[in-house]
Amino acid sequence: MPEASEAERRAVYANLAENLAKLHAVDYEKVGLGDFGKPGNYFDRQIGRWIKQYRGAQTADVPAMEKLIDYLPKHIPDEPSVTIAHGDYRLGNTMFHASEPRMIAVLDWELCTIGHPFADVAYTCMYDLLGVAGSAEPIDRTRTPGVPTEEEFVAEYCRHAGRDGIPNWNFYLAFSMFRLASISQGVYKRGLDGNASSERAKTLGDACRNLAEHAWQIIQRPD
Repeated sequence: MPEASEAERRAVYANLAENLAKLHAVDYEKVGLGDFGKPGNYFDRQIGRWIKQYRGAQTADVPAMEKLIDYLPKHIPDEPSVTIAHGDYRLGNTMFHASEPRMIAVLDWELCTIGHPFADVAYTCMYDLLGVAGSAEPIDRTRTPGVPTEEEFVAEYCRHAGRDGIPNWNFYLAFSMFRLASISQGVYKRGLDGNASSERAKTLGDACRNLAEHAWQIIQRPD
């Protein structure tokens, strides 16, 4: 948001966190989504799915991916929350009012399912705050004041969700990077095979490796 003020940026990201908490608070069974996905064991199923996806599209040896494939299934937190999970919740998939920092729509529900709320929170942080997704550049907060830190966004989400914090946060963030790494590898492989919908697919050769290496760094930092 290059033209926005510090106050506008801060309000937009606060609204982003608040509406994610509202989504997760929806009683999915009460609104008729009880059969929208399998409740429970979300990370176990997702990790298995994205390992299979990666193996089917692998074009090179990526040591960090091998470490994550070994580590993640063994360290799934015992956290039983089950909610609607958007799957691709980020600023670019929302619509804001033309003159107010107020969200009016959430878009792109293609990956939505019944899942775990912390997967969404981590994905948003990875995509919008850490600058490691795809070709994104690290965020320079001296040039874009008002963009929250990872810790500030999580705290804002927790305030609206009525939570004290998110234990084992590094796992959720690393999982999100691993998931996107696998998706990126799949897109890249389809590009090489001539089956991608965009020529940009062929430029994603380093995306999987970069995301996996970031994820492994996250795993090793103090929680």
